[in-house]
Amino acid sequence: MTTPNSSENVLERLFKLSENKTTFKTEVLAGVTTFLTMCYIIIVNPMILSETGMDHGAVFVATCLAAAIGCLVMGMVANYPIALAPGMGLNAYFTYSVCIGMGIPWQTALAAVFVSGLIFIAISMFKIREAIVNAIPMSLKFAIGGGIGLFLALVAFKNSGIIIANNATLIGLGDIKQPTVLLSLLGFFLIVIMHHFKVRGAIIISILVITALSTVLGYNEFKGVVGTIPSIAPTFLQMDFEGLFTASLIGVIFVFFLVDLFDSTGTLVGVSHRAGLLKDGKLPRLKKALFADSTAIVAGAALGTSSTTPFIESSAGVAAGGRTGLTAVVVAVLFIACLFLAPLAQSVPGFATSPALLFVGVLMIQGITNIEWSDITEAVPAFLTIVFMPFTYSIADGIAMGFISYALVKLFTGKAATVPYMVWIIAVLWVIKFVVFGG
Repeated sequence: MTTPNSSENVLERLFKLSENKTTFKTEVLAGVTTFLTMCYIIIVNPMILSETGMDHGAVFVATCLAAAIGCLVMGMVANYPIALAPGMGLNAYFTYSVCIGMGIPWQTALAAVFVSGLIFIAISMFKIREAIVNAIPMSLKFAIGGGIGLFLALVAFKNSGIIIANNATLIGLGDIKQPTVLLSLLGFFLIVIMHHFKVRGAIIISILVITALSTVLGYNEFKGVVGTIPSIAPTFLQMDFEGLFTASLIGVIFVFFLVDLFDSTGTLVGVSHRAGLLKDGKLPRLKKALFADSTAIVAGAALGTSSTTPFIESSAGVAAGGRTGLTAVVVAVLFIACLFLAPLAQSVPGFATSPALLFVGVLMIQGITNIEWSDITEAVPAFLTIVFMPFTYSIADGIAMGFISYALVKLFTGKAATVPYMVWIIAVLWVIKFVVFGG
């Protein structure tokens, strides 16, 4: 029989609580805090991916399990208080750019995610990943985040009915008097107000409030809260590798790889810095943290969801005192418990999740303030990266135009020598893709 003292000794050996100046109670509280700030993903992710034709219930289960696996590996192997789940932006790219925009079947798109995860595992064993990240100009890194923020905003406006198609102007303002549009706007401002007052779980609270209001007013069908766990069979190991390695899909794999590269690495460093875990500006056990990230991508694709990545919301748990992997393990347990909440996830209407997309867009675009706008050779490529994403409805095209324009602007302004070799390689690859295979 395990005694309390022996349990404490096991936790001490696994997570080094005293060495990290934390306690079991603090780590549990931090885990709950992180979970509340990011659990909206179990509602939003199935909602987005189901638009590709994927089974909503299966994606719900895949989302919970992928998040749990990622958190467990991060906590048990890397011992960091960083939680993982299918990433916002990456799921939008999967659905709206790849499956709907390019007409790629979701099974093939999952195969692309799987391959991108394998590439991550391969390069994480060495220092290639760090070299790639360090070689990309900061202006492009910030611009990619900002562009994805605008892309998410466009998706949110479209899904809520705030903007509609217009033959004369391409898009136009929808009927904002519609109750569902008003409820969506209310949800967004609820998130803003609660976030301002540092209310934990502002996004999920807003989603649940709008769902409840829309149900009471008769604009939504409520299917319950707790129920049996849906079957994951419709998406489990449904990846289709046939025809994957065409020019277009190689570009898709590259974008999955590149976006997650910046997102995951930036989150790992940012959250670790806030937690005081960096030593001499570097992250100890970085390979293990990268391995957790890579493993979660591969596992998630096999289960049936888009790329799994570290969540910046982990900083909420760090602020609550989380310092070890026990925080991430607590988050994993809570995601597993959510498997029984499938009816609740299926009860949430699209206009209730649109505010979450819009607010995440607000958070993602903030990084563009760090772009050196006074330097036109940095500003123009950054601007093109940002605007091409929403205007072409393609994250990939935004990234492509950013790299190509960066190389060209620097070349014709006599600054070619300052361009990292990795930028040249990426830019040339995109040019070849456009010239030979078109947009």
